[in-house]
Amino acid sequence: MAAPLSVALIGFGFVGSTFHAPYLTTTAGLELKVVSSRDPDKVKEALAPFDAKPQVVGSPLEAATSDGIDLVVIASPNDSHFALAKAALEAGKHVVVDKPFTLDSAEARELARIAKQHNRLLSVFQNRRWDSDFLAVRRALEDNLIGPLVEFESRIDRFRPQVRDRWREQALPGSGLWFDLGPHLADQALLLFGPPTEVSATITTSRPAAQVNDWAQVILHYPATAHQLALTVTLHASMLSAAPTPRFMAHGVAGSLLKQHADGQESQLRAGVSPLDEHFGVDNDPLLHYQQEGDPIAIAPPCGTQARYYAEIRDAIAGKVENPVTPAQATALMVLLETAQQAAASGQRLPLALNDDERKAWSQTVR
Repeated sequence: MAAPLSVALIGFGFVGSTFHAPYLTTTAGLELKVVSSRDPDKVKEALAPFDAKPQVVGSPLEAATSDGIDLVVIASPNDSHFALAKAALEAGKHVVVDKPFTLDSAEARELARIAKQHNRLLSVFQNRRWDSDFLAVRRALEDNLIGPLVEFESRIDRFRPQVRDRWREQALPGSGLWFDLGPHLADQALLLFGPPTEVSATITTSRPAAQVNDWAQVILHYPATAHQLALTVTLHASMLSAAPTPRFMAHGVAGSLLKQHADGQESQLRAGVSPLDEHFGVDNDPLLHYQQEGDPIAIAPPCGTQARYYAEIRDAIAGKVENPVTPAQATALMVLLETAQQAAASGQRLPLALNDDERKAWSQTVR
């Protein structure tokens, strides 16, 4: 068997320790060799259950360019993504960047160019493509359960009235709720429906002490064609939603779909459940299929499989499968995120300005 890929993880905050470290240490063919963190004791304690003992270094740049490292995973604050990814690619490393990819589409396109120049894999950790709720909805739409679609809504709402002392909620580049949760919502919508023609948005601050946006409603507009009905896709995120709201709703000419509760993999990881546990990713909340008459049909969702992302990264580096999240897809997503910001600032519907490669990257959709 081939030797495992040596991995360096940059950043051991919430995202690095909760998501990346457990998946990296439980995916066959990957070996976590280096972690960049200012708290070696935290790293040691967190990785003890996985029997992983990486070298801990204080310098992110040292981790990004370390000799003997094949894959660099960047889970540091958003404003450091570009510089660290650039350094790693130029040092000959394959690179995974946590979402959001970069601060803007210009940085994203430059990283894509550098990766191509050095013939290195570059990908973005869009783990929620493998959430149970999304997988259930996607399968139902692919099976055409509710006929031609006219309206789709995707929400990630939370109730956090107190502003936390963390960089994501401070007035820093790449902070705010839209750059935190927007990449998940928008990536899933692009996977389902491809790029919209226009985008409109309201992105604002709702909590009195908030320094950055903490409420967002972004609408993707898809016009009617000779073969499709007009479709409106609403992406919503809030930090002041105490009442439960559905994770997904979809309405078509033959019925509706409702998924009330979100995938539970994050909650399991936070509770210390290993991705190798037989119950990991199991979702007991059914997808409800409403038709014109009768009670809704309950459809069991598939198991969530976020760990599959790193298995596919491993195999993509070996040339066995395609990159699960390509630079073109990641760049198109950045264009959508910044277009929504511009639409919110201007109060206008704005077109999505993608190049041909970025638009073609979403050819396999249910629309």
